[in-house]
Amino acid sequence: MTLSSVIRLRSSVKPYLILALGVLAVSSSSFLITFALQDGMPAVAIAALRLTMAAIALAPIALARSRDELRRLAPRDLALAMVSGVFLAFHFAFWISSLDYTSVMSSIGLVSTNPLFVALASVVLLRESLQRGTVVGIAVAAIGGALVGLTDLGHASAGSLQGDALALGGAVMVSGYLLIGRRLRGRLSLMAYISLVYSTAAMVLLATAWAMGISLLGYSPAAYGLVILLAAGPQLIGHSSYNWALKYLSATFVTVTILAEPIGATAFAIPILGQVPEPIKLAGGALILIGIYLAAREEIATDDGRRRTDANALPSSVLRPPSE
Repeated sequence: MTLSSVIRLRSSVKPYLILALGVLAVSSSSFLITFALQDGMPAVAIAALRLTMAAIALAPIALARSRDELRRLAPRDLALAMVSGVFLAFHFAFWISSLDYTSVMSSIGLVSTNPLFVALASVVLLRESLQRGTVVGIAVAAIGGALVGLTDLGHASAGSLQGDALALGGAVMVSGYLLIGRRLRGRLSLMAYISLVYSTAAMVLLATAWAMGISLLGYSPAAYGLVILLAAGPQLIGHSSYNWALKYLSATFVTVTILAEPIGATAFAIPILGQVPEPIKLAGGALILIGIYLAAREEIATDDGRRRTDANALPSSVLRPPSE
């Protein structure tokens, strides 16, 4: 193997390795959040402090490396980045709140339904038609979600259903965040993009905490330590890895890969939190993952077909002499 082929192989593999690192980092967030909640810190405070710490850590680096890029930023791109930050803020507000009411597996399984919402957004907003595999995937995931919801309804209080609804709200919000990220990362560097998104999300969450009368002070050192770990690991390493990969991989593929997060989170939750899922909930979670996989596989196949069609059409359009 020549040196050039080794370099090409490393370049092609790197996005997948970075994405895998991100999934591993984000998988730890659910038990860190659960411990912080048990220590008395409200969900909105956790989300606000997590994003604020991440934004503060990034600020000097962004100013040093991306000052000129940020200064030349088109107003439309700035607006989109800020909207992405709003989506991220409410994703965390909804999802972290869900862990106050339902189990890690229910919360992570439902918040990971975001590829389905991406597909639905394509129909409603982009007027695209759904492929058969996508429809089947949505149906299978819906059955899985119903099993999870019915389990929570039959064995717990109505609060569990509230947690499930919050997790689904988090899935809707993160879908918008990933869709905008895919669009902007082709034009913006990673540092410029995440510094804008994280700082916007932090400001939205700080304003939300103020409006709700939630204090960010007075909690235990352990709670603040857990939030620092959340900012350093799941946020700066995990979400930043997702955003880095979005420049090189499709948003659909990234969302499919994030499906490994429920597996990692549940693996952490069983020994650390003692949350052993019931068999019917495991079946529901498996159906959710299968449904998302089927829908995303169809989406990837469709995208690959479009790219091949465009590639085949390119030579004739490029080489055709101009008409006079």
